Amino acid sequence: MSNTLYLECYSGISGDMTVASLLDLGTDQSVLEKALKSLPINGFEIEISRVKKAGLDVCDFHVKLDTAHENHDHDMEYLHGSRQQHHHESEHGPNHQSHEHIEHQHKQKQAHSHANPGLREILGIIEEAAITEHAKDLASRIFTIIGEAEAKAHGVELNQVHFHEVGAVDSIVDIVAVAVCLDNLEITEVIVPELYEGRGFVRCQHGMIPIPVPAVTHIAASHDLHLHITETEGELITPTGAAIVAAIKTSNKLPKKFAIEKTGIGAGKRTYDRPSMLRAMLIKDKSTEKDGIYKLESNIDDCSGEILGYVMDRLFEAGARDVHYMPVYMKKNRPAYQLNVICKKEDIEKLEQIIFEETTTIGIRRIQMEGTALRPEIKTIRTTLGIAQVKVCKLKSGKQIYPEYDSVVELCKTHQMAFQDVFHLIKKEWEEL
Repeated sequence: MSNTLYLECYSGISGDMTVASLLDLGTDQSVLEKALKSLPINGFEIEISRVKKAGLDVCDFHVKLDTAHENHDHDMEYLHGSRQQHHHESEHGPNHQSHEHIEHQHKQKQAHSHANPGLREILGIIEEAAITEHAKDLASRIFTIIGEAEAKAHGVELNQVHFHEVGAVDSIVDIVAVAVCLDNLEITEVIVPELYEGRGFVRCQHGMIPIPVPAVTHIAASHDLHLHITETEGELITPTGAAIVAAIKTSNKLPKKFAIEKTGIGAGKRTYDRPSMLRAMLIKDKSTEKDGIYKLESNIDDCSGEILGYVMDRLFEAGARDVHYMPVYMKKNRPAYQLNVICKKEDIEKLEQIIFEETTTIGIRRIQMEGTALRPEIKTIRTTLGIAQVKVCKLKSGKQIYPEYDSVVELCKTHQMAFQDVFHLIKKEWEEL
């Protein structure tokens, strides 16, 4: 079953906002708490609560740090200077420390910058956590994306990057928490059409830097993130938030029609001219079953069968819905092949590029078509021969069941049986469930 997540980032995105929205969406809180307790780091506690944002009841995920690990990431006066002093009171109450005292603490932290962990150390922390392999892979990917962006921003090698703000304890907790939540919700697709960002400057480890901060711009450039710059004076997208989207996004485009199955809203801590919240929705595609598709045709009279076989593999890997070629006779009765590729409109350019690169053709015909397609679900079942996968297609008259080719072949080899026998046995046992 496909679980599709839509992130609505009109107030930007950060790590804690993402965790809170996924908790509100239905993540098992006990699973998350157990996972975070297994992290081999200290100096933090987590607090999950309900807060009001623009009159709405939303979830808040707060990583409470001890004095030694405080990074003032949510302190508006420190982040933006005296022009933001009127925003100094956060969602959790006033911070009575003076700006000078915060600066003194910040300089002390700079003096100990050698203690900031590198990517290898952070990946080691993730590996020791008692979480699933999928969650470990996702958390590691998020940190690697941040590391690559920071390396590019500072002009150093990846193994020389020392994580300052993004490597702080709260960011490690946020990123691992996001990975655990997505894993717990069994999210398979994530749609993020655009990320709203502010403007101006924000303070970081190295001083005042422009918004979007360099790490965010590098992540956006490398991972096809669509930014929408607003009039808001302030940072709406943190490097952690951008890296989360880069790691999990599978599409920029929402279905033409969809149903919302569940909604979760996560609170942010920074206060700007818009409510700081992230809305997450589980959605189901309700677009028409009739899809606009294209057929690409090309006649080729000087390519070998081996080349065409390789081209077919590349086209399927690049997203072609179907690829086939058939013998034809061209002018002067020359034997040749006609290559046919069925694809979606958005895949035409890259598929045509593969055809031009890998074959000798100098022209491709493009034909728009209409088609009606069933939307199959892949199910795994236990049969008397072993585990097998089947494709289930729903019709008005019932269901059609198609055992997956690879599963049939594997069981044939294991039991030395004929393909047809295994195929019909799997189908029969599914129908008896």
